[in-house]
Amino acid sequence: MTLFNRNLIFFFLISLQLFAQKAAFDVVPLGVKGGVDEKNLSAYLVAPINTNDYICLDAGTINAGIEKAIANKTFRVSTSEVLKKYIKGYCISHAHLDHVSGLIINSPADSSKTVYATKKCLEMMENHYFNGETWANFGDEGPGFQLKKYHFQTLSFGEETKIENTTMTVKAFPLSHVNPFESTAFLIQNGNDAILYLGDTGPDSVEKSNNLSELWKAVAPLLQQKKLRGIFIEVSFPNEQPDTVLFGHLTPNHLMTELHKLEDLAGKGTLKKFKIIITHLKPPSQKIAKIKEQLKKGNDLEVQLIFPEQGKRFGL
Repeated sequence: MTLFNRNLIFFFLISLQLFAQKAAFDVVPLGVKGGVDEKNLSAYLVAPINTNDYICLDAGTINAGIEKAIANKTFRVSTSEVLKKYIKGYCISHAHLDHVSGLIINSPADSSKTVYATKKCLEMMENHYFNGETWANFGDEGPGFQLKKYHFQTLSFGEETKIENTTMTVKAFPLSHVNPFESTAFLIQNGNDAILYLGDTGPDSVEKSNNLSELWKAVAPLLQQKKLRGIFIEVSFPNEQPDTVLFGHLTPNHLMTELHKLEDLAGKGTLKKFKIIITHLKPPSQKIAKIKEQLKKGNDLEVQLIFPEQGKRFGL
């Protein structure tokens, strides 16, 4: 083989590698933790690459996260412009305050857009938050005077819904978060590419549920076809946390057990180097450090573990 041919093959292989690594989605975490840090609670902006058409997956922290992103030069516009123009809508996995407080507090300063959630989640927000008493009703449903800034869009499980003012769609799947309390997973798709975001969830074995197993069945074909770019999934406690006090959350061991179920469906080796974004780590910092250590030690599937940082952009 001539030197020219060898160089040609080398550059071809490099080009293939670069093509394979090209991101399809832009992700900006506005909040990455669970627990008591009100300035850094679950909220992830996701947009098709090279656009500012973001959907916000959960909304525990909004304003503080945008300010952190601006400080990191992730965004080079004002906080108001990101809030009003870049964020096209919200997908809310469940109505616990650490997943909706940013949406509620920032609603007076926000622009008109759609809030996507299941019927139970929307009913909880309408009855307990946007009810004209605990907070003004900025929605177009529910009690009290309706300001109609937000359109409350009900998601039915398994049905694809267009995300307004973007090219993306969302499909909701049920999760158990201290069964029978309902949480939600969102499959976000843009063309042939997808990401999966899970709200708070306990393992099937503890929740006496098959919700995660059914979710893995639904997304396994996308993993096989390399259309699934990453999975956002929570790990709230270290392995030492007893199952009786998990409160509908995962540990590193439970996460790996669930991911093995997914690999069994998709095929051996399909999760190697696949991106798993770890969400909802609960303070204190010593506990977070232990969770990360246990995840890395137990990573027999060789997934690519990503620990997102507030305000720092990454691609999927």
